[in-house]
Amino acid sequence: MAGGRVNVNVGVLGHIDSGKTALARALSTTASTAAFDRPPQSRARGVTLDLGFSSFSVPLPARLRPALPAPPPATGAGPEPRLQVTLVDCPGHASLIRTVIGGAQIIDLMMLVIDVTKGMQTQSAECLVIGQIACQKLVVVLNKIDLLPEGKRQAAIDKMTKKMQKTLENTKFRGAPIIPVAAKPGGPEAPETEAPQGISELIELLTLQISIPTRDSSGPFLMSVDHCFSIKGQGTVMTGTILSGSISLGDSVEIPALKVVKKVKSMQIFHTPVTTAMQGDRLGICVTQFDPKLLERGLVCAPESLHIIHAALISVEKIPYFRGPLQTKAKFHITVGHETVMGRLMFFSPAPDSFDHEPVLDAFDFSREYLFQEQYLCKDLVPVATDSGQTNEKAGQATDGHCPRQQWALVEFEKPVTCPQLCLVIGSRLDADIHANTCRLAFHGVLLHGLEDKNYAESLLPKLRVYKLKHKHGLVDRVASAPSPRRC
Repeated sequence: MAGGRVNVNVGVLGHIDSGKTALARALSTTASTAAFDRPPQSRARGVTLDLGFSSFSVPLPARLRPALPAPPPATGAGPEPRLQVTLVDCPGHASLIRTVIGGAQIIDLMMLVIDVTKGMQTQSAECLVIGQIACQKLVVVLNKIDLLPEGKRQAAIDKMTKKMQKTLENTKFRGAPIIPVAAKPGGPEAPETEAPQGISELIELLTLQISIPTRDSSGPFLMSVDHCFSIKGQGTVMTGTILSGSISLGDSVEIPALKVVKKVKSMQIFHTPVTTAMQGDRLGICVTQFDPKLLERGLVCAPESLHIIHAALISVEKIPYFRGPLQTKAKFHITVGHETVMGRLMFFSPAPDSFDHEPVLDAFDFSREYLFQEQYLCKDLVPVATDSGQTNEKAGQATDGHCPRQQWALVEFEKPVTCPQLCLVIGSRLDADIHANTCRLAFHGVLLHGLEDKNYAESLLPKLRVYKLKHKHGLVDRVASAPSPRRC
């Protein structure tokens, strides 16, 4: 909370050309330097290529006021608190899915934008999967209702609403609200005099759906940076979302990727100067000059609070829409924050007698013994090839289709990454055919323990107590009866 405003981040996701940027523009009263496809490449191609940020604010609803911290006695009542909604406009093109994954990890609520004339499309489905992983609430926006014939408009909206309700039935968003709008009646080339339809109703719905996430100003400062640029005579500006802790003017921050520490000269929240900011706030930080090309996106933190890791132990959950097994030694694109690198996995599970133990998602227990798995255990287990090249029907080592409640993986990154403990990890196959109607997102999890030592194979892996079940098989050559005892 900064300057009497409570910030909530709302993602705007959907298939390409569903009207996401037009919707963000119709809702917003304040735009950042990266909003509404301002980069020249986006304007030239006519599509969103990067994350865009803009905002609007409304009076803080009475139902949310009890969640606010009490103001210090010396400050008095202060200004009327407002709810600031920061819109995170994500690209819709399939090739930019890693940018969408990075953007989704900072949102509190997701708007899934659907072209009402087309319904669910490939990237709509992927965005829905990302939403199930990254956030708790969803609002479905049926956009472009102005393109429906006026006489049949309501019937078409009702039909698409029922289709979307059925799509959401088997997800965590069952019963999510669905609202029709026309963010840019007449399309991109239509005159600006044409007023959007349904925007005030959408703002009212969002205000009802939003809840204030738990914000904590304690702990080390950590910010996810998504844009970086220089201002002549002032310094270099990094814009992003604060993931933890708080920051004040004059504080020192570290840029781990560059291994440098810089002093905070000034700060703004959507062009408004501030002296402090905390977890959840959308912030621009101006620091002493450095080349912005060196930090397109990444992390900024309190000095010496983050370290580079070469491998990690993660808790793993397979995404059910991903076809095929998750095999040990397979490589996946691993996304942590805004970083995506290749990583090789080794899966392991509890011992069979511990399959039903309660999952632990905030630490990794090195004192326990674990069972090596050739692949992630799930009910649709398929045979995999072992090191000898033979198919092993029981490589999963599960019994009677009984799968553990929690599984883990050792992820070995092809190049080091910088990320905090307990951050979200998403594994995907981004090299898959973008035109195929398949889910490229394979699994998600929580980073429980990062391995900072480059020689972790010698220093730490021996402490990881993972064992294999081994079996010996033999063939009976012949059976002979025992010789009869001699009689004298």
